Amino acid sequence: MRGSTQILVIGGGPAGSTAAGLLAKQGFEVTLLERDRFPRYHIGESILPSCRPILELLGVWDKVEAHGFQPKGGAYFFWGPEEWEVKFDNLGDDGTNAWQVIRSEFDELLLRHAESLGVEVVEDITVKELEFDGERPVAAQWAGTKDPSTSGRIAFDYVIDASGRGGVMAARHVKNRQYHEIFRNVAAWSYWKNVKPLDRGPEGAIAVCSAPDGWFWVIPLHDGTTSIGLVTGRDIFNEKRNRLGGIQEVYDQVLAECPAVTKLLGGAEQVSGMKVEQDYSYTAENFGRPGYLMCGDAACFLDPLLSTGVHLATYSAMLASASLGSVIRGEVEEDEAWNFFNTVYRHAYERLLVLVSVFYESYRGKEHHFYNAQKLTSSQRENLNLQDAFDRIITGIADMEDAQDVYASVHAHLNGAESGDPNPLANLNKVHEQKQAPMSEQNAVGGLYLSFRPHLHLARTQATGAEGGPA
Repeated sequence: MRGSTQILVIGGGPAGSTAAGLLAKQGFEVTLLERDRFPRYHIGESILPSCRPILELLGVWDKVEAHGFQPKGGAYFFWGPEEWEVKFDNLGDDGTNAWQVIRSEFDELLLRHAESLGVEVVEDITVKELEFDGERPVAAQWAGTKDPSTSGRIAFDYVIDASGRGGVMAARHVKNRQYHEIFRNVAAWSYWKNVKPLDRGPEGAIAVCSAPDGWFWVIPLHDGTTSIGLVTGRDIFNEKRNRLGGIQEVYDQVLAECPAVTKLLGGAEQVSGMKVEQDYSYTAENFGRPGYLMCGDAACFLDPLLSTGVHLATYSAMLASASLGSVIRGEVEEDEAWNFFNTVYRHAYERLLVLVSVFYESYRGKEHHFYNAQKLTSSQRENLNLQDAFDRIITGIADMEDAQDVYASVHAHLNGAESGDPNPLANLNKVHEQKQAPMSEQNAVGGLYLSFRPHLHLARTQATGAEGGPA
C-alpha cells in the first residue's frame, strides 16, 4: 500500500466505490481501504431508479444491466386495508431502470469498476485510528483484519468516510452522531426458495406488506431465492423474543398474522438462518469538516421502508466527489464546497425522513403502537431544516388528524396534482429532480450548483462570479 495518497476513501460499499470512482475519473489519486474481502454479504437489496443517472455517470450502468439481476418494475403495497402498485416503467423508455440485487454481487461490481478507473483498492484492512492536525485529519493508522500483526500508516490530503453504520468519523472520532426518537426498529430476515410470484403489480416488484406489529418486505432475487424481512419496533421485538423464546419464533408469529405474505409461501422453504439488525435512525451533527466528508450510512441512516439506502449512498458520493474535486482544482474554497455538501445532503436525508414518517402515519390502524411510534412529533419537525416545499407538508401535517388526508396531501405536494395514486413512493424520484436538486443556477446553494460538463464539478452562478469567468 502507498504510504500517502491524495484522497483516502474508507469503505468499499456503494458510497465508497461511487465516490472513489468519480474522483478517479477526474484524474485524482485515490486509495480505498475496505475492511472485508469482496464479495461480502450485505442487506439492502432493492435499488431505486434514482440511482441510475449516478451509475451512468460512473460508467458502470451497462455492467449492472448485463449482470443478470432481477429487473424491478416497481413496488406493490399491502398497507392495512389498502393495496396499490407503483410502476417504474414511466421513468424510462429504454428498458429496466431499477433492480433487485444480491448486494454481495452488486457491491463487488461497483468496487471492481472503481478499481478499473484507477482507484487503489486494498481489502482486509481496517482503520484503527485517524491522526489529526488540529481538527483536520491527516493520516490513518491501519491494520489487517485477517493478520492484525500487519499494520501501517497512510497519510492523505483529504478523506471520505464511507465506512457505513460503524462510522469511523462520526461514531469513533468526532463523536457527533445524534439519534432520532423515531424508527427505533429491528429488522429480522431470512431467505426462501420456491416462493410464489406476486399475482399482481409490476414484474419483479418489491412487495411491502403491513402486519399489526410491523411490516414485511418480499424481494425476489435472480438466484431463485426471495428475501423476506420483518421490520418491527425494538420494544415489541424484545418483548416477543423474551416471551416466545427466539428470533425465529418472533418472525414466525408475525408472519402468521400477515396473509399477504403467507399465501406466497405455500410449498416454499426457508433456506437460511435468521439475520437481525437494529434500524436506529441517526444523523451526524455535520457531514463534513476541514479535510473530510462523510457519505452514505457513515453520515446518516434512515429506515428500510422506502428502499432509500443505496440511493442516499450514491447521491452523497456524487455530491462529495463534485465538491472535493472542485476544491482540489481551486475552483471553490473548501468551506463553501463543504457548506454546499452539508446543506444538499442534509436536505435529501431530511426530505426522505419526512416522507417515511408520513408513510407510516398513513397506516389507518391508529390503535397499533408500532405505527404510532414512527411519527415525527411537531417539535421534531420544527427542528428539521427543510426546503420551502417540504415546510408546507410539515405545516399541513401538524394540524391533520385523518391519516388519509396526510396521504393525499403529501402526494399533491410532490406530484403537483390532486389525483393519482396517493402514496409518497410513487413520486419519490421527483424529490431529486432538477426543480429541487441543485443542478441549475435557479436552485443554487450558496451560489454553487452541480454541473457535469466538461466534468463533474461545482459551478458558480453568474451572479456570484467565478474565477476565470462565469461557469
